[in-house]
Amino acid sequence: MSPPIRLGMVGGGTGAFIGAVHRIAARLDGEFTLVAGALSSTPEKARESGEALGLARSYDDYVAMAKKEARRRDGIEAVAIVTPNHMHAGPAIEFLKRGIHVICDKPLTATMAEAKKLARVAEQAKALFILTHNYTGYPMVRQARAMVAAGELGRLRLVQVEYVQDWLTEPAERHGSKQAEWRTDPARSGAGGATGDIGTHAYNLACFVSGLTPEALAADLSVFVPGRALDDNAHVLLRFEGGAKGMLWASQVAPGNENGLRLRVYGEKGGLEWAQEDPNYLWFTPFGKPKQRLTRGGPGTVPDAARVTRTPPGHPEGYLEGFANLYAEAARAIRARQAGEAIPAEVTYPTIADGLAGMRFVEACVRSSGRNAAWVKL
Repeated sequence: MSPPIRLGMVGGGTGAFIGAVHRIAARLDGEFTLVAGALSSTPEKARESGEALGLARSYDDYVAMAKKEARRRDGIEAVAIVTPNHMHAGPAIEFLKRGIHVICDKPLTATMAEAKKLARVAEQAKALFILTHNYTGYPMVRQARAMVAAGELGRLRLVQVEYVQDWLTEPAERHGSKQAEWRTDPARSGAGGATGDIGTHAYNLACFVSGLTPEALAADLSVFVPGRALDDNAHVLLRFEGGAKGMLWASQVAPGNENGLRLRVYGEKGGLEWAQEDPNYLWFTPFGKPKQRLTRGGPGTVPDAARVTRTPPGHPEGYLEGFANLYAEAARAIRARQAGEAIPAEVTYPTIADGLAGMRFVEACVRSSGRNAAWVKL
């Protein structure tokens, strides 16, 4: 047994939802131990949050943290960045250039200029960069990806993906919701509202499972809540290399929906359906044959899915476990890098390239919508 990887965290202080999720995911398999953090841009809140979590070392800002931790013999080996989008690039660059591995929440950054700068640093750094598109960690998503790659659907024709919520149906950003405030603020969120927040998840999932490369899109972005600065609904048509077609719907103003991420992929020989709110099952329909329900951990589970499955069928695994699978993959990659070994081929996680793809998607959606939903190249 190797000792846990020493982990730091930037952001994620008191009241921050995603910080708690990352902390749970990081410790679920015992691969990481949180020892240091700069948990807030407000020094007092950063210290209070660090004390509440029992951190060995708490810092007022991430720059001081990066410098001091890099000089310590017992300094952090990896850092989780769980801030609003506009605060991803700065911390990631500071830690990467000091050889500290970065696990960063999505989307990559707030602007394409920041994304490109971060990508240049990441490509030259000795440290790894892992992006937490957490839905890629679900076992049945891995199952679907493997089945597509194995040709069980034949040549792909159609990809349908949607991520639908209702929590911004009213102007929550004007009624004290901190989560809504930054997500609807262009200065902190970037050019995309629902497009950047959940549309990038849908886009990443579609590409991850299908293995297809989008080449063009036509997007119609809407702002339904009066006075809101960023889109809260997006309808996007996609054209993939090779001729497949796709549709993506992202909305945060659809009453009755919580986290309705759903993917459907169809080829010449059959189709697959998966829904995040019922994630332990994958529906496979070979053309002309009855629909089959594939169960996480059940008969027919491929090695890629079995490797990230913790409990027997009938014991549900979901959001937190999917997140934890990415942390487990990150740990395997970090340990291999530390040992001077190649990262095992089966280890899978979103990279800086996936982050750039998401940023290009948002940029193209905004550009297309500004041209009355004209087709634009990615």
